[in-house]
Amino acid sequence: MQKTIFTDKETVKGRALFLGESLDLKALETTDYFATQPLVVSAGEQGYAVLFRYGAVVVFGLSSVEEASFLTNFKPFVGDPFSSPETEEVVLKHDQSTGGRVENGTIWLQEFSIERLQIVADILAKSVVLAHYEIGTGKVFDQIEPFAETLQRSTKNERWGKELLRQLGRTLSIQHKIVGRVEIIDKPELLWDAPELERLYLRLENEYEIRERHLALERKLDLISRTAETVLDLLQHNTALRVEWYVVILIVVEILLSLYDLFVKV
Repeated sequence: MQKTIFTDKETVKGRALFLGESLDLKALETTDYFATQPLVVSAGEQGYAVLFRYGAVVVFGLSSVEEASFLTNFKPFVGDPFSSPETEEVVLKHDQSTGGRVENGTIWLQEFSIERLQIVADILAKSVVLAHYEIGTGKVFDQIEPFAETLQRSTKNERWGKELLRQLGRTLSIQHKIVGRVEIIDKPELLWDAPELERLYLRLENEYEIRERHLALERKLDLISRTAETVLDLLQHNTALRVEWYVVILIVVEILLSLYDLFVKV
């Protein structure tokens, strides 16, 4: 049976924040909580916070002051915090006849329950993570694009090597995080225990274009990787070719010295 909450409200505000690379939830799991996977704890006077190990927090029913206080107290649990966390806001409205509808940042739910908050939070958390890495990937793409353009004219600039390796490392890091840690396209484990909420999850996933954005991000990351690898291969080829020329020159010099010995010293 689902746990009904916010029984005296028709509208509840929510906000998702991607605070850092990770959240240390071990200490919180030993305190009072309302649910796990994802972890739900109380926040403010009557609000809730849904916490994700990969660094996202989604709060519901908090005033601005309560949210600021909660985030301040929560700082010790954030690993490698971001200076400017990505955020996304939503308004939840109670409507038994149109559950799951999304329009202009508003989500209609048939009832307010812990399980429904977990579903909404899962989607919002994935959305802010995608937004964060979409921006980061865009910056990497902007930095690597000049290399591809200059490649059409010359491949002799060796300073590209270290820069390309760094960008390639960033790309692989992003791929590891969105696939290995966040598991963007995986359904939440909650649906195993509450299969009746799968329809809500799929509708929200579609409305927030989670799979489409993930696919677009993967394609851009793949393009960056292939571009970097191609340029690095060309640089290595040029280096090998230059070494071959050095060998040829040394052989020619050796031959000339031998001829000198034969014809001049005779």
